[in-house]
Amino acid sequence: MMAERPILELRGLYKSFGEQVIFQGLDLAIDRGRTTVIIGCSGTGKSVLLKHMIGLIKPDAGQVLLGGRDITRFNDRQLNEIRKRFGMLFQDAALFDSMTVGENVAFPLKEHSKLKPAQIEEKVEEKLALVGLSGSQYKMPSQLSGGMRKRVGLARAIALEPEIILYDEPTTGLDPLMTDAINRLIKDTQARLGVTAVVISHDMEGAFKVAHKIAMLYQGKIYAQGAPEEMRDSNDPVVRQFIEGRSEGPIEVL
Repeated sequence: MMAERPILELRGLYKSFGEQVIFQGLDLAIDRGRTTVIIGCSGTGKSVLLKHMIGLIKPDAGQVLLGGRDITRFNDRQLNEIRKRFGMLFQDAALFDSMTVGENVAFPLKEHSKLKPAQIEEKVEEKLALVGLSGSQYKMPSQLSGGMRKRVGLARAIALEPEIILYDEPTTGLDPLMTDAINRLIKDTQARLGVTAVVISHDMEGAFKVAHKIAMLYQGKIYAQGAPEEMRDSNDPVVRQFIEGRSEGPIEVL
C-alpha cells in the first residue's frame, strides 16, 4: 500500500536576508492529520519557516508544495485563497484588544465566510466550548490570563475549520501548569478535529507530549527528525545537547 502524500512539503529551500543565511537546502515533509514539532535554537529560522508555509515569505530557491502544488508560484489572490486552509496561533495570541472575546473569534468568519450573524454566533460559541471557554464571549482580552488569551487565539485559529494549524511557540511566557494545559489542548484539538498541526517550540517536554514527529532545524537544514522516542533516544551529540539543554557541546551558545 502506497504511503499517503504529505499535505505540505518543503523542498530544497534556500533563504537569506542580506548576509544572514537562514536556509541552505532545507527539506521537510508535513504528514496529513499528524502533529509535527519543529525545534531548534533561537535565531535558526523556525518562525521564518512557518511564514514560508503560508506564502508570507518566498524562498530564494526551492519549493513549498501544498497538496502537490507549488505555492511559491502563486499570485496574491491565490495565496489569500490557500491561507483559508490554515489557522495560526501566534506567540502572544495577537488578539484585538478593542474587541470582545466573541468578536475576536468571529473576525475571520465575518471576513471570509458568508454566514449569517446568528450562524456566526453559533460557531463562536462552538469554538469557545472546544477550547474550554464557554460563556466568555463578552469578556475583553484585558480581563483574561495569558493562558486564556492563548485559548481564545486557538478558538479564532480554528473558526474557519482549517486543515492545518500553525502554532508559533504557543507556550512561551506561561507557567508550567498553564504550559501543560496548552500542550494538552494542542493534542486534544488535533485528535478531535483530525487536523494537521505544525508546532514551533523550545519546550522539549511539551514537544515529546504532543508530537507524532519532531524535526530539528540546525545550520539551515533539518538536521534530524523522527518520532519522539527516536529523538529522545538519539546518540547524536547535537540532538542530545539541545534536548538536554546543555551549553557545552557542538552547538555554539553565544
